[in-house]
Amino acid sequence: MAATVICETLCSCAGCEISLLNLGETVLELTKHLDILHCPILMDHKYAGDPGQSGHIDLPRARIGIVSGAVRTEENLEVLLEVRSKVDMLISLGTCAVTGGLPAMDNLCQPKDMTDFIFGPGPTSQCLEKPAPASGAIPALLPKCASLADHVTVDMVLPGCPPHPDWIAETLSAVLEGRRPVLPGRSVCSVCPAACADTPRAAKAPMRFLKAPASVPEAASSSTSCFLAQGFVCLGPVTRAGCGGRQGPPLCIAGQAPCRGCYGPARPDAVPPLDFLEALAVSGYDPTDMPDKPGYLSRFTGAFKPPSDEEPS
Repeated sequence: MAATVICETLCSCAGCEISLLNLGETVLELTKHLDILHCPILMDHKYAGDPGQSGHIDLPRARIGIVSGAVRTEENLEVLLEVRSKVDMLISLGTCAVTGGLPAMDNLCQPKDMTDFIFGPGPTSQCLEKPAPASGAIPALLPKCASLADHVTVDMVLPGCPPHPDWIAETLSAVLEGRRPVLPGRSVCSVCPAACADTPRAAKAPMRFLKAPASVPEAASSSTSCFLAQGFVCLGPVTRAGCGGRQGPPLCIAGQAPCRGCYGPARPDAVPPLDFLEALAVSGYDPTDMPDKPGYLSRFTGAFKPPSDEEPS
């Protein structure tokens, strides 16, 4: 008997769902064992009644729930609670769901500042009527953007912005086989093909990635020298590996760019900002002069919550 599945997307760009579709022919094999009851990216199945009927969110009961995106609005939370109440196992899909991702960067400002910026007077105010946040036309914001684990119990996490199709397939296969998925657990540096070199020891500030690194663009990634050694801000030492899939190199490095941290912390008990500042200091840089600290240190981990002993991770 196939395992029943429901999928939902909260505050995100839907890149995780596209990665799910990028499984390609593997989807056909998995769907032999999965009965997808609700997945907006694949089917037109509403979670609320038609106009004139009940507006209460009502999802079918299923064995597996897969939710991507951060929890930013009251509607996001309502959908998440409904999914959690209807499934036996909840999987957080993607960095937004696991650590807040890019949406959680707005935790660095006040909600009113955010709504004023988006819905207040601006360049488009003369040609576009913007809905007021208090009008009910848009969902109300929660006090902060949070991960799924901030609100409900999560049984399995799959980070990545987006998760590589290889790891989505591994996670779903593991669930069907009744085992834990075998996912990358080391840092990007551990699989980085860039040529290692002694990093400078002079206490100087790391640079933002605003100029081309020393490399041969047409050559393999191994032609690139370590970005930290070149003086660029690179989050490889503290970021979980996996963006290149089972066989490929880290995607940023393959594109001749430093790691931006999209797979989240390499350690489950990490303190992301402190870990990265420590990595910079060990590499010989003065982290007090680091440019755009919030933009780098909280880019993908603004709602990171280390797992506790009482909670599954």
